[in-house]
Amino acid sequence: MNEHKPHPSDKSRDQAFDVIVIGGGQAGLTAAISAAERGCTVCILEAAPEALRGGNSRHTRNLRVAEDEGGGSSAPAETYGFQQYMDDLLRVTEGDTDRQLAELTVRESTGCVEWLRRHGVDFQPPLSGTLHLNRSNAFFLGGGKALVNSLFHCAAGLGVKTCYEVQDIKLDLEGGRFKGLRYVDGNDGPMRLRGEALVAAAGGFEADLDWLAEAWGEAARNFIVRGTPYNRGDILRQLLEAGARRTGDPGQCHAVAVDGRAPKFDGGIASRVDCVPLGIVVNRNGLRFYDEGEDFWPKRYAVWGRLVAQQPQQTAFVIIDSKADGLFMPTVFPPVSAASLTALAEGLGLPAAELERTVAEFNEAVRPGTFNHLHLDDCRTESLAIPKSHWAQTLDSPPYKGYILRPGITFTYMGVKVDSQARVIWDDGAPARNIYAAGEIMGGNILGRGYIAGMGMTIGNVFGRIAGKEAASHATA
Repeated sequence: MNEHKPHPSDKSRDQAFDVIVIGGGQAGLTAAISAAERGCTVCILEAAPEALRGGNSRHTRNLRVAEDEGGGSSAPAETYGFQQYMDDLLRVTEGDTDRQLAELTVRESTGCVEWLRRHGVDFQPPLSGTLHLNRSNAFFLGGGKALVNSLFHCAAGLGVKTCYEVQDIKLDLEGGRFKGLRYVDGNDGPMRLRGEALVAAAGGFEADLDWLAEAWGEAARNFIVRGTPYNRGDILRQLLEAGARRTGDPGQCHAVAVDGRAPKFDGGIASRVDCVPLGIVVNRNGLRFYDEGEDFWPKRYAVWGRLVAQQPQQTAFVIIDSKADGLFMPTVFPPVSAASLTALAEGLGLPAAELERTVAEFNEAVRPGTFNHLHLDDCRTESLAIPKSHWAQTLDSPPYKGYILRPGITFTYMGVKVDSQARVIWDDGAPARNIYAAGEIMGGNILGRGYIAGMGMTIGNVFGRIAGKEAASHATA
């Protein structure tokens, strides 16, 4: 470590730190804490104001963890072992994952809860509803906002400096090496930081609708961005332009069906509509377009954002009846409710005759079974071009209810390639000398497509710990 560096509280316009972390979500905080615990001076640059700090992490509820088969992880009530975790991940990604990094993430997930607890994060029992996560996921007490507040408090206690409302960061990169950066402070103007190591944890580019439109076309402008408006991909773009190797498809992302009345940005997890498996989903023409009961919600809910994005005007509608009451997480906005399908169609702006025909055909195709929304039951349809594989019940018990759905993008998967030490890989195949990455900016190494609930936070914690450790080792060598 360089002993001549100024104290992190120094207000000069030119400061130096052992480790500079860009991004104040869980991944960045975990890296900063891990580096500071190894004796490094650390600075976090956060684009958001303090009240909105934490990136997408402040909107989360849980992370997915494997049970320590050697004897005792913490949160899930039943065993969820390494192989089952890997099987779930490989199924949803269809094998589009870096197998070595995926196995590393799953293996190291057994330590996530203990690490977070040691750094001030508390947990609560799993939530009920259609998510079926009691075996696999650990839930933060107070949600993501409490998580990031606890980690910021811990970081501050370790002497980590945090700069808020940081604008226009310009990286100084030379030959695959980080030398420093410049940025604009909202209060103090132009600033310069020098660092021995950089951890890029600045998220994806989902809040840059122009960049999204390059992959999705003009349809992207109708997307709702569930997370922070500050994830515009500026750091990702600079790394790629400097020669970092790209991983992932720019058109792949975590996108779910959200309430069409949600705000354009920052609506968070509360904007999601979880009742899709309990009813049917139709487009503006009143037609079904996908199997609503394909698999458990945590494994398939993230396909619905992409599916809705492919429908006319990037809009769809979920239709349920009174049998679904109390079986899914309550929504922020109340549904449109009506005593008849005709009235419901009018309230949702759907063609009544087509909706009634779709429901009649669906009801006729439902085969008797034992309904159980907690298991892959035997309630299904027969003879429909688009089946419903599980949880199929006739829609015949008014009041009927409906929600308008739009694609809600959480984070993008295209990012920088990394190795098992969280080092950013350059186009020539060599690892960067002192540049590391954690969280969504490198999540596409593991999530090439698809999603399982809580996986993004697991990647952030595992690679945050690795990046912080490795950055500290480089800085203190």
